[in-house]
Amino acid sequence: MSSQRIIAPRASRSPSLDARHARRSRWEQWLLVCLIVTSALLLALADGVPRAHADSGAYLIEVTVRPGYNFASSMDALAYGYGGCDKVSQGRTCADLMGDVKSDFHTDDEFQASYLIDKAVNEVCPALIWQLRNSAAHYRPTMG
Repeated sequence: MSSQRIIAPRASRSPSLDARHARRSRWEQWLLVCLIVTSALLLALADGVPRAHADSGAYLIEVTVRPGYNFASSMDALAYGYGGCDKVSQGRTCADLMGDVKSDFHTDDEFQASYLIDKAVNEVCPALIWQLRNSAAHYRPTMG
């Protein structure tokens, strides 16, 4: 006698397992649709939000930790940096900016004024570096 094994065909999954699998697939599809819709909404809402530059954090650390500026808050410091960038983009000269900083912070310290201008332009609006450098080419510090 030959010893043949008879292998019974595998029973298909039970109907309850198929139903659970179908429910899971629908749940996963619904979740994916929700994620896509939420992402689209967030992107649409973020389009109108002003974006901080990547290095504005470095600017904030450098001007709020360094003594002499005494900004009331980090938002004030950031607003001052953006204000400086606006002045450069409007064509104000380095001498004008130095005078503004000295006046705003009640100082005659050339280094303190130039440090703040340098950090604002280099960290907050680096696209304006060359414009500032060109206006600073003939700047001569005032002797106080």
